[in-house]
Amino acid sequence: MLRYTLMRLGIFAGCLVIVWGAVYSGIFPRGFGDSNFLWVLLLSLVLSAPISWVVLRKERDRASVRIVKKVDRMKANLEANRSQEDLADDVARAQGGATASS
Repeated sequence: MLRYTLMRLGIFAGCLVIVWGAVYSGIFPRGFGDSNFLWVLLLSLVLSAPISWVVLRKERDRASVRIVKKVDRMKANLEANRSQEDLADDVARAQGGATASS
């Protein structure tokens, strides 16, 4: 997941540099007054989102598979712990029931 995040930030940084250059060279319009930096950030974000969606599809799928495996492993561990607790509870009840009937 860290790899995907870093790749996504890299694409955003690349878009930020390109948009910054395009705004200051006059290809894209400048923001009003002090909002120019916000305009460049927003435009970079809007451009980097679809690029990341297409370019990082395989990496996103790999990260998703890893997350699903981790969640499945955690569910299996929780179920194993739950069954151990049930077994211990059943044993304790059986011992308590045998003692009470004596």
